[in-house]
Amino acid sequence: MSAARLVDQPWRRPPQLDALLTEANRLGFAMSCEDRTGALLAVLAASKPGGRLLELGTGAGAGAAWLLDGMTATATLMSVEADPTVQDVARRHLGMDPRLRLVQQDAAAWLAGYTGPMFDLAYVDCRPGKYEHLDRLVSLLRPGALYVGDDLSPQPTWPHDHQGRVDAFLDRLVHERGIRPLIMNWASGLVVAART
Repeated sequence: MSAARLVDQPWRRPPQLDALLTEANRLGFAMSCEDRTGALLAVLAASKPGGRLLELGTGAGAGAAWLLDGMTATATLMSVEADPTVQDVARRHLGMDPRLRLVQQDAAAWLAGYTGPMFDLAYVDCRPGKYEHLDRLVSLLRPGALYVGDDLSPQPTWPHDHQGRVDAFLDRLVHERGIRPLIMNWASGLVVAART
């Protein structure tokens, strides 16, 4: 790739990603993080050397693969998922990485019960932390931490009543205390916000 060309796709991908996505597709799991979102996650993870990162909604592990690909050797990632079947895909392909801790629990229950250290970056790929319990997640972010949410543009996997939920979330974001958001009509529809 020429450095002078602007492209809309990543120039590199995590080595485990193709095998992980193949297995996810076999399971019928169609909600994996797409490549442009993943490439952004890797860059943002790289901006937090030695940081504590959080993912709500492991799914089959695509987002986690991108985050790990960008993280430094001393950074850590905690990834929370309610569905053990899809999270097992992530466990098989990424579980050997000592920087990763996979938690099998409903994200809302995890948010309610978590009492550990604060985070430097949170990627939210499920309803809790985005459409519900946003204030709780924001309270777990250090000043200067980043919040990333995706799938804000219509997706084939959306239930029929989901657009109203997304609209309410986007309206809330611009008034949420403690974060400064940027909403982007790019990739799957993204928000990147800084904890103030």
